[in-house]
Amino acid sequence: MTIVTRFPPSPTGFMHIGTARTGLFNWLYAKHNKGKMRFRIEDTDRARHSEAAVEAIINGLKWLEIDWDGDIISQYACGARHTEIAHELVKRGEAYYCYCTPDELEKMRESAKAEGRIASYDRRWRDSKNTPPAGIKPVIRIKAPLSGEQLVNDKVQGEVRVNAEQLDDFIILRSDGVPTYMLAVVVDDHDMGVTHVIRGDDHFNNTFRQNVIYQAMGWDIPVYAHLPLILGPDGAKLSKRHGATGVEEYRNLGYLPEAMRNYLLRLCWSHGDDEIISTEQAIEWFDFDGIGKSPARFDFDKLNFINSHYMKLADNNRLVDLSLDILNRVGHSYSPSTKKYLFAAMDELKTRAKTIAGLVDDSRIYWMTGAITMDEKAAALLDVAGIAIVKKLGVALKNLSNFDNANIELACKAIGESEGVKLGKVMMPLRAALTGTTSSPSLFHAIEILGKDEVLRRIEQSI
Repeated sequence: MTIVTRFPPSPTGFMHIGTARTGLFNWLYAKHNKGKMRFRIEDTDRARHSEAAVEAIINGLKWLEIDWDGDIISQYACGARHTEIAHELVKRGEAYYCYCTPDELEKMRESAKAEGRIASYDRRWRDSKNTPPAGIKPVIRIKAPLSGEQLVNDKVQGEVRVNAEQLDDFIILRSDGVPTYMLAVVVDDHDMGVTHVIRGDDHFNNTFRQNVIYQAMGWDIPVYAHLPLILGPDGAKLSKRHGATGVEEYRNLGYLPEAMRNYLLRLCWSHGDDEIISTEQAIEWFDFDGIGKSPARFDFDKLNFINSHYMKLADNNRLVDLSLDILNRVGHSYSPSTKKYLFAAMDELKTRAKTIAGLVDDSRIYWMTGAITMDEKAAALLDVAGIAIVKKLGVALKNLSNFDNANIELACKAIGESEGVKLGKVMMPLRAALTGTTSSPSLFHAIEILGKDEVLRRIEQSI
């Protein structure tokens, strides 16, 4: 048997981090078993449907470097097939037409509430021989079992049973002819050959109802694995108040896709004490036994640690391009020499930063252009004494015939000795003059990379 998993997001907004983890786990399980992962857009909710959200989901998967097999399936486009199965179930005696009016359904709910019962349909049309009332378009309801129990042997949650009385005769086709989500999912999964359903445990209760449809059609029931939820650092449901929750936000913040895959993998799944797990290792090791039952807490510090690890391994040209992408996205101008500067400095920069966005902040000295804007602390360093030191440094650096790291350091130390101050007292106003801030990468190396002409231009301008 070929293992077939599926990734079926609803396109009603951004691609949530939990959705991304579900996609990753389905992909890894399929890869581990040399199977396939299919991609379906569950777009039957036309009121909330968004083509922009569809695009965001596709782009999110592509950014995570998660591929899929076959074409992307639209659930909405399969509506005729869903309707066909609803009527087939009626023919088999496994479903029936229900002609209840909204008023009748409301009276059932009120009666159940008054008697302290769970509100549910009383099945009055299940075996009725009455003549259907005129002018009412019926819904189609499934015939749920009336006795016994339903069992789901979940690969994560274990054996879970519910009594048949807890299952209602739920609607599978609305009165306007639109199939319900519960029916559409089962039909699509069957038609797509899905063997394993890996999804969040917020879908677990749906499983018992969906299995009623599988049983009624005589179809094979897939293997289920319901994943624990992802919580925020405070234990509450992960939301905007915790920070970024969409995949696109993490990409824009400068996280690397291989780092996100590694981090998402560790949310409820483990392989011993391993924290850094390459994609190749993940494919080799991934199975259901490694998935825990308890919810995972999103830990931004751990994500940053993992991302910084992968940044150190990343190709410098790639990191330069990603840095320029961020500058372009925020509309920040930079000089034609910036790419050259960044590449020359990247070995140092990538050991300091946790994200590409952080790397861009750290590398301000290389991409700033035009007039230097001083922050408050930098401006304070360029007082009368500070400017005097910077002027002397400008002369010393201008006279260097060999403008390299070692000679630049010697020139700065000589100024410090002549002024009777420590090297830091020399470098602080120089850093302010060159960057407009009080922080930068190693200044001797940065000055060498910028070159004499650019360094002298900035010194003159700051003075």
